[in-house]
Amino acid sequence: MYDEQLADRIRELLLFEPDAAETRMFGGLSFLVGGHIAVAVSRDGGLLMRAESEQRERLLQQPHVRPAVMGSREMRGWVRIDEDGVITDEALRHWVETGVALARAVPPA
Repeated sequence: MYDEQLADRIRELLLFEPDAAETRMFGGLSFLVGGHIAVAVSRDGGLLMRAESEQRERLLQQPHVRPAVMGSREMRGWVRIDEDGVITDEALRHWVETGVALARAVPPA
């Protein structure tokens, strides 16, 4: 089960995004903007965020960010932000805004 308190904190941050939606997937809860995943609350703790290759390499250089792994397979195009990386409201806001910007950069679904 995913962290419901973290999901509530994300809901507050996305309150004024007109096309924000949420759906259960990957065993967690995904938050979509413009039909694309911005961030997902992982059942394993922390966040999952989609990132293209050049963005992904840049993100992996930041603290608390590592490759996303599902089962034993690394998920290319995704990163995981550990729980320690979203403890403060400021840190969570940073990741949600980053995820929203990445989702908005993709043509509408």
